[in-house]
Amino acid sequence: MKAKDIMTTELITVNPEATVEDVAKVLSQHKISGVPVLDEGGKLVGIVSEGDLLIRNKELHVPSAVSILGGVIWLEDTKKFAEELRKAVAVKVADIMTTDVYTVDEEADIRQIATLMADKKINRIPVVRDGRLVGIVSRGDIVGSLVK
Repeated sequence: MKAKDIMTTELITVNPEATVEDVAKVLSQHKISGVPVLDEGGKLVGIVSEGDLLIRNKELHVPSAVSILGGVIWLEDTKKFAEELRKAVAVKVADIMTTDVYTVDEEADIRQIATLMADKKINRIPVVRDGRLVGIVSRGDIVGSLVK
């Protein structure tokens, strides 16, 4: 089976300029856990998931540091903290969305998609044709294909 056989084609998307509250409403109203983000030209520029929104209510862990001779040495990675802080204070979808999006084309085999989801710990993969979003495959789509 291929992506085109199981993908959802009735897509719900948001714009990067939408507010975080708007995307939360979209996820809740449609009972979905993530949504692709398309720019004004219809190009896929990101994806927003419930996980991205959860960070807004999470306790942030400030990395430990020591001060030596007027300088600061971070004892932990500050990149993760900076990313979580950016998402925690986000107002627009552009500020909270994940921009490094894994995609597949319509001919991708279901095993390839399942492997990508498992290895990268992601719940949905946009399906593109000539750089344009044409569908999305979720874990539920893959599980549903097992009974077909």
